[in-house]
Amino acid sequence: MKISEMRVFPVGQFVYVKLITDDGLDGLGEASLSGRSMAVVEALEHLKPLVLGQDATRIEYLWQDIYRGTFWRGGPVLQSALAGVDIALWDLAGKALGVPTYRLLGGAARDRVLVYRHSYGKDADELIERSRQLLSEGWRVLRISPIDATVTDHFDATRAVRGGVEQMAALRQAVGEDVEIVFEVHTRLTPTRAIELCNALVPYRPYFVEDPIRSENPASFAGLRQHTTVPLGTGEQLCDKWAFRELIEGELIDYVRVDICHCGGLTEGRKIAAMAEVHYQELACHYTASPVSTAAMLHLNLSIPNCAVQEFAPTSGWIDEVIHHTWRTDDGYLLASASPGLGIEIDEEAAAHYPHVPCEPPHWRRADGSVQDW
Repeated sequence: MKISEMRVFPVGQFVYVKLITDDGLDGLGEASLSGRSMAVVEALEHLKPLVLGQDATRIEYLWQDIYRGTFWRGGPVLQSALAGVDIALWDLAGKALGVPTYRLLGGAARDRVLVYRHSYGKDADELIERSRQLLSEGWRVLRISPIDATVTDHFDATRAVRGGVEQMAALRQAVGEDVEIVFEVHTRLTPTRAIELCNALVPYRPYFVEDPIRSENPASFAGLRQHTTVPLGTGEQLCDKWAFRELIEGELIDYVRVDICHCGGLTEGRKIAAMAEVHYQELACHYTASPVSTAAMLHLNLSIPNCAVQEFAPTSGWIDEVIHHTWRTDDGYLLASASPGLGIEIDEEAAAHYPHVPCEPPHWRRADGSVQDW
C-alpha cells in the first residue's frame, strides 16, 4: 500500500491533508494552526518528497523520518504538518482493515468520551444564562474564560483576577455543586497573579484552571504548584513529548492539554498519554474546532485509560459541507461510529468554495502600552 498522492487543502482557517494510495484508498488528517496555517501549508510541501512512494502502513517509521530525519525538528509549524500526515495515515490504516481506528490503538477503553462546552458572557448574568442553556441541552461540563470579559482598551491583571473570581462565584452559586467548570486563563497572568487567582478560586471548586501561565517553563509551574491546591491543566502550546516531560514527571499539572493536531498526531498523542498515565494524570484534549480534529481526538481518547474530558463544540454551516463525519453526541458525551478509519471524509469540490481566510488573534496591550500575552 504505497502513498501515490498527497493533497493539501487550506479551507477557511483549517488545513487538511489527504493521502491517496496506489490501491485507491485515502486517509484524511488535519494540520491546522490558528493564525499560522499557511506556514504549515508550506511546510507540507517540504514533506511531500518524504511521503510519496512510502509504505502507508509504516506509521511509526514515517513519523520518525519526518521528525528526526532532518536537522530542523519540532515547533508548532513542523509538528502541525507532521500531525496532518500522521492522522491521515491512521485514518488510512483503519480503512484498509475495515475497522474504526481506535480498534488499532488498543480497542475501546471506554464506551464514550465526556466533553466540555464553552460558555461566554459579557457579565455574570449573561454567563449564567448561557450556561443554564447548555446544561438544559444535556451538556455536563462547562468551560469559561471570564477574564476576556474584563478587557476594555487594555488588559489590567488586577481587574482580570477580581472580575474572573466574581463571575466564577456567581456561576457556581447559579448552577450548583455538581456541575464541573473549567476556568480558562489563556496564559494571561504572571506566576504571582496566577497564584492569587488560583487561591481565590478554591471555594468554587474549578474542575481545573487551564493555562494560568504560559506552559514553556516548568519551573514556573513548580512555583505555582507549591502555592495553590487547585487542579492545573496546560499543554495546548506544547508540540512533542519532550516539551511535556518535565511537567509530567514533576507532577506539576493534573490535566494534560494535548492537541494532537499540533503535537505530531495520534502517534505522539498516544505516547504523551502513556507518560501521563505513569503519574496518574489525565488528558483533557484541546482541539482546533474542526470535525477532523474532533474525530481524531475521539479515537485517541476512546483507546487510552486516562482520558478525563475533551474540548468540543457542535459544527454547522459551511464546514459541514466540506467535512462529513460519523461521530455523534449523546447526553454530554461523544460517541464513535463503526465506520472504518476515523469516520471522516472531505468533499473536495465543496472545499474549493471555501479558500483560506487570513486569521490573526487579537494583540492585547497593557495600560503602559507594552505587549500583553493573548
